[in-house]
Amino acid sequence: MRHPFKKLLPSVAVALTVTSSLLPLPARAQTYPIDCAILLCLSGGWPASVPCARARAEFIRRITPWPVEPPLQIWHCPMGASYETSPASNNTDRIFEAFFQTNSARPRQSFAAHDLAGLYEPIEAAWRTPDAPDYLVPTDRTLRLIQDRADIDISGPEFNFVRSIRVFDVRYARQHESGRDGDCNRSATVVLGTYGTQGDFAWQRSSITALPAAHAGLERWGQNCPSIYHRSVFVDWRDYEGNYGFEQVNY
Repeated sequence: MRHPFKKLLPSVAVALTVTSSLLPLPARAQTYPIDCAILLCLSGGWPASVPCARARAEFIRRITPWPVEPPLQIWHCPMGASYETSPASNNTDRIFEAFFQTNSARPRQSFAAHDLAGLYEPIEAAWRTPDAPDYLVPTDRTLRLIQDRADIDISGPEFNFVRSIRVFDVRYARQHESGRDGDCNRSATVVLGTYGTQGDFAWQRSSITALPAAHAGLERWGQNCPSIYHRSVFVDWRDYEGNYGFEQVNY
């Protein structure tokens, strides 16, 4: 797989449909990690296919209270292992390899950390630190665990669509008049979930004024004092081509 990521996206829907349709029903759900499907389908603008429809449904389910989860959990998409003996020039190729992995006994391998005589040699997937002697690694065979972020470098611009995802959790927004003088009381709790350079997800405090223009339900916030009580989760993103998309769940 050496084609540019951009050129491969249009074939995703067809490939996913064919892959799932050729398998027995009980096996189809186990064909690929759902987060690899979300990653591919989101980047391609959610192409029309059964697997992408399922991926989008899971994407939305995760932001539907309660609890509100990261809609894309990229750490569940294994991109750090390969069947090839030399690294791909483009890390995005690893998404496709992870997506179409099978349950065969074909061995998985890691790439060598250094180039020996101009040749890349397979090495065991093991945990290593600068302080640990090399001879301890094969003996212990400790697995290297990646948690809460991608297991390959996704800092390049081809993965900007991951970092474009924002989750606004409007836990409550209330506006009403009170007292003899009709004072306007406003209170709200809004938190924003965003993705870091390597796909790590974090929450931070936000505000009503930070909500995107596409958000619905608080248009009259701050105008005189109409009675408002609103709760919602809003997620937006831009796909690989930069096209804008969003979903909102009111509750």
